[in-house]
Amino acid sequence: MAVDIDAEVCARVARYPTIALVLQGGGALGAYQCGVYERLHSAGVAPNWFAGISIGAINAAILAGNAPEDRVAQLQAFWDAIVEPAGPFALPALAVRSAVAALPEDPALLSWARGMSAMGALLQGQRGFFEARAISPLLFADGSDAATSFYDTAPLRETLLRFVDFDRINRDHAVRLTVGATSVTRGNFRYFDSAREPIRVEHILASGALPPAFPAVEIDGEPYWDGGIVSNTPLEYILDCRPHEDTLVLQVDLWSARGPRPRTVLDVLERMKDIRFSSRTRHGTQMVEMAQKLRTSLKELIAHLPDGRLPPHLDATLAPYLDDRVFNIIHLIYQTKVHEQQNKDYAFGRISLREHWDSGLHDMDRTLQHPAWFDLPDRDIGVATHDVHRAASG
Repeated sequence: MAVDIDAEVCARVARYPTIALVLQGGGALGAYQCGVYERLHSAGVAPNWFAGISIGAINAAILAGNAPEDRVAQLQAFWDAIVEPAGPFALPALAVRSAVAALPEDPALLSWARGMSAMGALLQGQRGFFEARAISPLLFADGSDAATSFYDTAPLRETLLRFVDFDRINRDHAVRLTVGATSVTRGNFRYFDSAREPIRVEHILASGALPPAFPAVEIDGEPYWDGGIVSNTPLEYILDCRPHEDTLVLQVDLWSARGPRPRTVLDVLERMKDIRFSSRTRHGTQMVEMAQKLRTSLKELIAHLPDGRLPPHLDATLAPYLDDRVFNIIHLIYQTKVHEQQNKDYAFGRISLREHWDSGLHDMDRTLQHPAWFDLPDRDIGVATHDVHRAASG
């Protein structure tokens, strides 16, 4: 039955010239995006545009920088490489896997294990990702990386070069990669797009350089920080790019705007993160809906003009806003588990990795059970949005 549904979805997806996988930032939660992609891949859905911020940029680079048949394995290998704590006291990978497998499914014990993973990340860093500086940055005032960040991300540079073929990204114009970062000195947000310029390892590092944990990354002489400081999702960029094409957007978010009222201070910190980092997705969706309604209204207005045409001096100005391209946004949002706390984005342990990955697989599988969601939207409306969790809650 699943194979038939997958084939039905693929037949609908084939009608879109652009299929974009849009990946939000969220640290350790990024394994959820891997599960989403694994299920997409098994269904035969092949995005031709990967866009991301922070950990989403890292996942997007791995996907764009590998052959389709190698992508899932490379994602798994990358996350296996960074899941262990850094430092001399880190346990061997085999010992950690054995300990995790032996843990009973007790929520309190699993919560404790996640807390220990988060503590390890704070005190030591993550192997192949970032390492704690031996000397506090508070003891420096020279503007160096050692003075402006608590961790060294040199290990991530080497890891990315192992798992991402940047030559492939820059020569394979059939697949597009876009990542976002924030200028430290100007405060402006900038997208780096393989369709417009070569993408290097520095662009991926910059997109994930969250201060004050990580140092700024220089690109062409200008320092950049994590794109999530300004916008944690590249959705708006995808929807604004011209010329427009009929576009299917698979928007994978790691923070949910919806959540319960906090009961503790730690709950407050968690909700603050959820709201702060999820808001731009809602804004982007609202903006494209508004733009499409404006386009429809303009076409209707022009139809009532003499000869049904705009005056020549307005024709060139309004022409870009009068195309009949449509956008279909399939939204997948990670749902925080009851045993997770405000440290969920830096609890990189194997328990969290497996749980997040499996959640992505499950949510994408549930989404694929609705083939009609992948149909081209009505051109008179111009945009459609679908979310399996909202559909389930009514």
